[in-house]
Amino acid sequence: MSDATPTVVLVHGAFADASSWNGVIADLTGRGFPVIAAANPLRSLSTDAATIKALVQSVDGPVILVGHSYGGAVITGAGTDDRVVGLVYIAANCYAAISIIDYPQRWCTDADADEAVQQRIRAGTRARLHHHWELFADVFGNSPYLGGNELNALDLLAAVVSKWSGARQHLARHRPAFNDTLQRIESHPDVAAVFARHWPPTSKASTPNAAT
Repeated sequence: MSDATPTVVLVHGAFADASSWNGVIADLTGRGFPVIAAANPLRSLSTDAATIKALVQSVDGPVILVGHSYGGAVITGAGTDDRVVGLVYIAANCYAAISIIDYPQRWCTDADADEAVQQRIRAGTRARLHHHWELFADVFGNSPYLGGNELNALDLLAAVVSKWSGARQHLARHRPAFNDTLQRIESHPDVAAVFARHWPPTSKASTPNAAT
């Protein structure tokens, strides 16, 4: 299975349809990749993820899931099948955990007026988020930058989104070398001023939303 050419499954976002991938399909098929442009039903995150996961299970061989915009959240939910060998996020929502931590009442009807339920949702989601950061750290390593010898978009994404929900503090304890890499990224001369403006050195690493 690992030697087979993976099928690329393209998942569109909320304000598009499968035809939005036409140019990408032409490029990928020209490079020899089997491609499926999935029809994302856009009903609910759980329904959409289940639909895409069922599609993945119908494919004979390895699959790479590609999500654009809201499709990123969908492929995160669908990507647990053993056939999935890669997840690709294109300007996509791959960080739904923060939305759950910030607004648990949106994800559970029982949480509207029940602070205890909200706290359980936050705690469980934060634990899952921190576990995902550990997996990310193990995959991408720490020398000298995440994508190689030069600073790139992946470095900036990781350095920014790890500022929320106690992720940096968790990584400092459990993946210290990776945390050092994040510090090195935000100290890079090309971006240091931007990080300092948004996260002054005197602020906590989990700001701007330290409460979450």
